[in-house]
Amino acid sequence: MQVRKRELIGGAAVGMLNGLFGGGGGMVAVPVLKTAGRDAKHAHATAIAVILPASAASSIVYLVRGFIPFGLFLPVVIGVVAGGALGARLLSRVSGRTVTFIFALTMLAAGLGMILR
Repeated sequence: MQVRKRELIGGAAVGMLNGLFGGGGGMVAVPVLKTAGRDAKHAHATAIAVILPASAASSIVYLVRGFIPFGLFLPVVIGVVAGGALGARLLSRVSGRTVTFIFALTMLAAGLGMILR
């Protein structure tokens, strides 16, 4: 497998954003993967797969530094695992165009929500 510079730089950006924001690297990973020629479904699935190790590394740092409120941790983990399983099942049932549209709407709503608060 040949490592391409664009994917390596994109991966570094994804990891940095994931570590800095505690998540959210997928917002960069998906466009990087689509630019590299991956279709929407593969880009989203791959983004989720590459976020796992980045999230694990970030989690260790956050845990060591005392940033994880354990009363919140377990309910959020349960919700994330259940939602992730449901989302993965839904991915196979919708078109790539629909996935891209839902992703764009989600990013727009998140951005507007952050600006308006």
